[in-house]
Amino acid sequence: MKICVIGLGYIGLPTAAMFANAGHTVIGVDKKQAVVDALNKGEILIEEEGLADFIKKPVASGHLCAKNSVEEADAFIVSVPTPITDEKKADMRFVESATKDIVSVLKEGNLVILESTSPIGTVDSLMKPILDTAGVNYYLGHSPERVIPGKILYELVHNSRVAGGYTKEAAHMIAELYKSFVEGEIYETDARTAEMAKLSENTFRDVNIAFANELAKICEQQGINVWELIEICNKHPRVNIHQPGPGVGGHCIAVDPWFIVEKEPGLAQIINLSRHTNDGMPQYVADRSKAILGDLKGKTIAILGTTYKPDVDDMRESPIIYLRKILEDAGAIVNINDPFVAEKNLDVSCKDVDLIILGVNHKQYKELDFAHLAGIVKQKNFFDTRNFCDGDKAKAAGFRYELLGK
Repeated sequence: MKICVIGLGYIGLPTAAMFANAGHTVIGVDKKQAVVDALNKGEILIEEEGLADFIKKPVASGHLCAKNSVEEADAFIVSVPTPITDEKKADMRFVESATKDIVSVLKEGNLVILESTSPIGTVDSLMKPILDTAGVNYYLGHSPERVIPGKILYELVHNSRVAGGYTKEAAHMIAELYKSFVEGEIYETDARTAEMAKLSENTFRDVNIAFANELAKICEQQGINVWELIEICNKHPRVNIHQPGPGVGGHCIAVDPWFIVEKEPGLAQIINLSRHTNDGMPQYVADRSKAILGDLKGKTIAILGTTYKPDVDDMRESPIIYLRKILEDAGAIVNINDPFVAEKNLDVSCKDVDLIILGVNHKQYKELDFAHLAGIVKQKNFFDTRNFCDGDKAKAAGFRYELLGK
């Protein structure tokens, strides 16, 4: 088949490469000229394990190329951003724009698939009315990605997948198309259930993390180590408490629950509270930092890590961004160190600081040289928000070691 993938970001590009390597002819469409030019040269502008090599063969063979605009195809896959607004509403401009672009080239029997995570009803209430203006018979549905950055290529193949069709026939067509490369189970359902499934999966994790963060706060007041508590609780065969931390980021978990709240604000009360709990963690970390230092004004703080999760370069909705702003608004000077974002090196970041905060558990921070750091900081204060560093080594080097949730 000829497939047109609209949006060549963290999901669209790997998906396009998967279909191309499976033998389809794939046109990747992106508004950013730099993205288009890079792919046509066999290069990529995003970090993802194995992707740079994975695109080379289909680009060289002509099975994968990039363009700025949509063209006729057998199937269209919409994989564009669905960000959240300041009012915590879904910004559907990109999905709407991509759907309108498809109308101009839509032909009889074409298949249109939304991959972007979207509010319930996007397929039947937003996309279908637009596509109907083409005046042809087509098939429409939703098949959300379920992958994690850093393992996208593996999980695209091995994870199970949902094929949600506006009709049963559309669901079956979607499933058959993804069988080109998916080795996991493919479950056929309707589009609204598929939309809700993706939102529910990420919301489950968000609610679980909020529970862990609430436990962390309670444990601090009750003289308990939350990390030991969670480890013990998770020995129970039916308990799986997630980990607390300085907040929740990324393009999914920090965003998707709001799509449910938007649709049913009166009913989604636990979901709403969980979102506020997790969004409040940067402020909580800032408050504890103030307690450590006595005052934030005029103090210099080094934060280790600024991405939303460890060992990737992705900063979307990272809680560390919000933490940095809160600290700076309180009068602190903040240095950021992150090996994946390439700001200041570690010594430069930590020189003459009053506090070091471990914000992201990148593998590079696992074995910090606390004896060396003790010789360059102004005050020996270390705040671990991830239970990642060796507190005994920090204390041996003279640091006051503080742990979130203890």
